[in-house]
Amino acid sequence: MILEKDVCIVGAGPGGALLGLLLAKQRISVSVLERHTGIDKEFRGEHLNQEGEAILRQYGLYEKVEHEGLLLMERVEYWQDGKAFKTISPSGDERHVGIHVPQRNLLSVLLGESQVFPHYRLEMGAKVTDIYYDENHSHMVVKAKKDSQEVTVHCKVVIGADGRFSTVRKLTGIPYSTYKHGYDLLWAKIQSPSGWEPTIRQALIQQKQLALFTQAGGYVQIGWNIEEGAFPLLRKQSFEPFLQLAIDAFPDLENSLRKQIHSWNDFILLNVHSSQCETWVQDGVVLMGDAAHTMSPTGAYGINAALADANVLSELLVDALQAGDVSMERLKQFETQRWDAVLTLQKMQRLKEETYIENFPVPASV
Repeated sequence: MILEKDVCIVGAGPGGALLGLLLAKQRISVSVLERHTGIDKEFRGEHLNQEGEAILRQYGLYEKVEHEGLLLMERVEYWQDGKAFKTISPSGDERHVGIHVPQRNLLSVLLGESQVFPHYRLEMGAKVTDIYYDENHSHMVVKAKKDSQEVTVHCKVVIGADGRFSTVRKLTGIPYSTYKHGYDLLWAKIQSPSGWEPTIRQALIQQKQLALFTQAGGYVQIGWNIEEGAFPLLRKQSFEPFLQLAIDAFPDLENSLRKQIHSWNDFILLNVHSSQCETWVQDGVVLMGDAAHTMSPTGAYGINAALADANVLSELLVDALQAGDVSMERLKQFETQRWDAVLTLQKMQRLKEETYIENFPVPASV
């Protein structure tokens, strides 16, 4: 299969999916290559903040995602000794302190809206294997494998929207630096008990963060910080004392936790790091989202930063393609416009992590 497109986007996560839609609306021909075969992949950073919400509203997408299903968070609670001691509620005219949007619901809207355009093409289950300039150095060539078939895309610009372990970043040799945050994260998901309200709960467990995020569909997501590299040792220890720490922190979850969390195998480990590429662009190549600037889980900024990247990049790409100039110098405008905002968010994440314990007036007893 050989495709001729203006833009090839690698990665159909929220950022890549939104970018594809915005470009297609501007009559830019787009090919999107996604290595997963469906949109049901388990994803943990599914909370929109005001910036992400505003971008969806800007393009008339929020109401469509809302129809698919989302959940407004009513408040953030800080818990100690089994009870809430501090509550943060929406301020001013705000309706929420965050929005849980299942990735499936968001992607079904973004990808569904895109596929009405005849110049847009989505290839699921397509794993990129090579990226290079053609003989005349005038076009980019992207090769991918889809089942037993080879997919070749000839394009003017390649967009790496393929996450923290970006294949585009690797194949194009764009250098990056990684920052370790000193902790890893254990994820789990349980069904919420009857009467559970849409909240975000925070606790301090052995000087580490334990957070509960209410999810649409009647679930609670557990995010539990542990020492970096500690999980192999934890897995050798009894699970019961570890589970008891969570029960002591949130006693009203005891029945749900005991029924649904039975062993270490019920947790998914995330090795936490953030990163920053030395540059986000080359001639005919742009990195965006976590591929360009990996975010840590703190504050759930990642999805919102990716949507903001797509919003800015779409306009710049349309102008660059119309001008016939996709050089590094021209594409650098994207990096210039977004660099400081992203750097500020990453610094804010580190500050929140360093000062998290200060939200608790006295050392927690658990």
